[in-house]
Amino acid sequence: MSWTHGDPSRTNLDEETEALRRARLGDRESFARLIEQYFDRLYRWLYRLTHNQHAAEDLAQETFMKAFAHLATFRLGSNFQAWLYRIAYNTFLNQRRSASRMTRQPFPETLPAGRESPDEEAVSHESLQLLARAVARLPNEFRAAFLLRVEEGLSFREIADILETTEQTARWRVYKARQKLLNVLAPQLDQDKP
Repeated sequence: MSWTHGDPSRTNLDEETEALRRARLGDRESFARLIEQYFDRLYRWLYRLTHNQHAAEDLAQETFMKAFAHLATFRLGSNFQAWLYRIAYNTFLNQRRSASRMTRQPFPETLPAGRESPDEEAVSHESLQLLARAVARLPNEFRAAFLLRVEEGLSFREIADILETTEQTARWRVYKARQKLLNVLAPQLDQDKP
C-alpha cells in the first residue's frame, strides 16, 4: 500500500487529466465522469445568465456535446474548466444573438428557511429577491464575470480565459458589477438600519 501525502487538489487534477486523456481516445465513460463533475456548476452559472431553466439545461448539454466533439483541440495540462466555460459562454452568446426573445422565469429560492421570526424571514426573502433582480439587470459581460468570481470562485485569470478577455478587463468587469449592485442595494441597506 502506498501513501501519498501530496496536495489533494493535485490528485484531483491528475484524475481529471487522466479522464481527459481517456476521453480523447473515445472513452465515453471518462467523459461522463467529467460531465458529472462540472454539470451542476455550469448549469447554475448558465441559469443565472439566462434566467431560464430550459435554456440553461439546453446550453449546458450543448456545451458538453461541443466539448466532446472538440476534445482533440483541448491542450492537455491547460485549464479544462476555463475551456469548458468558454465554450458555454460562446454558446450562450450565439444563442442570444439568434433568439429574438427569451422568456424569463422567476429566480428560484433554494435557500432553506432559518429559525428567524416571520418578519425577519420576509425581510431576508425580500433582500434576496432584490439582489437577484439587481444581478439579473447587470449587462451580460458584467454578470458573467461577477458570477464566475462570486459563485464559482474562479481567479481573474480563469475568468479572462473563459470570457476571452484580459485579466485586467475581467477585474474591471467584476469591480463594475459590484459597484452597480451597491448602487442598487445601498438605499435598501440604509432603510434596514435601526
